[in-house]
Amino acid sequence: MHFLIIINDTPYGTERCYNALRLATALLKRSEENQVTVFLMADAVGGAQAGQKTPDGFFNIERMLKGILTKKGRSRVLLCGTCMDARGMTEDHLMPGPERSTMDELAEVTVNADQVLVF
Repeated sequence: MHFLIIINDTPYGTERCYNALRLATALLKRSEENQVTVFLMADAVGGAQAGQKTPDGFFNIERMLKGILTKKGRSRVLLCGTCMDARGMTEDHLMPGPERSTMDELAEVTVNADQVLVF
């Protein structure tokens, strides 16, 4: 099954991004057949910024995204390019793996997904 998870919220300050990525990880573990695309938009694009430092014992969105991206061929992390531009983010700010994307690509992934979840 192909799951699309769209995240709109900040990486820190609420737990929506954290919980969405926990679900993505669980879906990938549940079956080798599952595929997950995570689309970060609005303030969530900051979750793909490289070099995040969080206190010990606190979740780290960069590490969580790295874990999802280890499932090569079964997972992708896409970022809204317009949202990146609005926040002054470039590809140089990103951790390895996530890809700059577009609304057209989000529309295509949405049409092809079996399930769409929005956080």
